[in-house]
Amino acid sequence: MTSVEKAKPMLYRGIQFLDGSTFAEFISSGRYISLADCPEIQRGCLTIAEMISSMTIYLMANTENGDKRIKNELSRKIDINPSKWMTRRTWMTAIVMNLLLYGRGNSIVLPHTWEGLLEELEVIRADRVRFEAKDQGYNVYIDKAKKNPDNLLHFVWNPDPKYPWKGRGVTFTLHDVADNLKQAEATTKAFMESKWKPSVVVKVDALTDEFADPAGRKKLLESYVESAEVGEPWLIPAEQFSVDQIRPLTLADLAIDSMMKLEKETVAAILGIPAFVLGVGTYSQNEWNAFINNTIRPIAQEIEQEMTRKLILSDKMYLRFNIASLYAYDLQTVSSVYTGLYVRGIVTGNEVREKMGLEAREGLDDLVILENYIPLEKVGDQLKLSQE
Repeated sequence: MTSVEKAKPMLYRGIQFLDGSTFAEFISSGRYISLADCPEIQRGCLTIAEMISSMTIYLMANTENGDKRIKNELSRKIDINPSKWMTRRTWMTAIVMNLLLYGRGNSIVLPHTWEGLLEELEVIRADRVRFEAKDQGYNVYIDKAKKNPDNLLHFVWNPDPKYPWKGRGVTFTLHDVADNLKQAEATTKAFMESKWKPSVVVKVDALTDEFADPAGRKKLLESYVESAEVGEPWLIPAEQFSVDQIRPLTLADLAIDSMMKLEKETVAAILGIPAFVLGVGTYSQNEWNAFINNTIRPIAQEIEQEMTRKLILSDKMYLRFNIASLYAYDLQTVSSVYTGLYVRGIVTGNEVREKMGLEAREGLDDLVILENYIPLEKVGDQLKLSQE
């Protein structure tokens, strides 16, 4: 290839490879935008991550009387201090953001142990990870070090049809939407910065001598148009001047508002979040609860199951997110429901107080039941019905 010839991108199996200079031109041309740089997409992914990171992680055990929550050093490590470098909320947010956005449907966590005890759960940056398919299974490379997937936490979102063990996210689906949002933003910025937005046009006889140069035109404005006081009327020669008032174009005239609303709704639909999270439409409690059920719950279950099978040795224990804490209910509804459960002996008084945001009190850990709530076959055994 001569120096005059320009390097061309090489195509291989649908993937485009660019050399350094070509990629720089591609970036500078404005045709490329990272999904992480699109505010709407980032806001949508961050909402999901924040919801999942706000849930408590329970360590549960199977018992003869049903599943019960276990509180020990393992549950504390996972739910309170999984990493010494960040809080548990930040740690979980980083995991989910890698899963949804930076890692294209894949998030890797490297467990560190000391003398058989779990010491650290390190979140690996997405650009440090590479996957290698094998005849059976796959290998994970962190930087250049090959790792066995059995020794890693590998969370997957939207499995690849060819390699089901690997996620693919929704990056390809969202790229066109991100491009449209970027173009709308650029159009809005250019429109708002434009100097061509006069609200008044003054037509002047071109034969007027003062109109021949900028200084003369300025003198005309000062003489006839500009006034010293607000509200003072203009006095202009009718034969030489004509004044028209015009309305400048708005974003509504350019249909920018409608287009951005449509694109934001598309982002919300693809990510499975309510549109009002991105500033479109109004809040709906039913829509929010559907979001928790249909979007948050499946991602939380993926994290639960991967952490359970890789971190929990006992076959009678598992990890579970407290998904109920995310549903949107007003305090009156919560009070009514749990008070009804309390008087029926289903929950304790302290469990009701916990739901109401109150501290536990001594003597409220027992299950109680009102006298009237007894089995039908025991109705005749009430002392007040006895004739003696």
